[in-house]
Amino acid sequence: MDDKSMLAIAREEAILGRDEGGVPIGAALFTADGELLGRGHNRRVQDDDPSMHAETAAFRAAGRRPHYRDTVMVTTLSPCWYCSGLVRQFGIGRVVIGEAETFHGGHDWLAEHGVAISVLGDPACVALMREFIAARPELWFEDIGKD
Repeated sequence: MDDKSMLAIAREEAILGRDEGGVPIGAALFTADGELLGRGHNRRVQDDDPSMHAETAAFRAAGRRPHYRDTVMVTTLSPCWYCSGLVRQFGIGRVVIGEAETFHGGHDWLAEHGVAISVLGDPACVALMREFIAARPELWFEDIGKD
């Protein structure tokens, strides 16, 4: 499965999150050869849980493995520091990012620490976040931890 196909699954999750009234960020965890292990979306609002980011949801849905070096985290938006920490903590080897225009998270730091990073600049991901930020700025700032 190529990067765009994997991103399409994460984008489906982001749309689910938006349609549930939450933050439209989606993620999926794959093996290096494209097998889907887990998928999820930001559920901070829906679950009243500030730690339920999209990458966290996908990671939890994937379940336990002996290691994660051979996995690819695909996310619609550059991962925040919390989710970047998850990637480093569990040694996820590669991250595919839909877009980093609306939010530039920790992907440069991940790259500096040996994680392969691919930023796709996907217009649909950019549009999804721009629309959300314009409609719900207070929720967006809460999500990224800014006043």
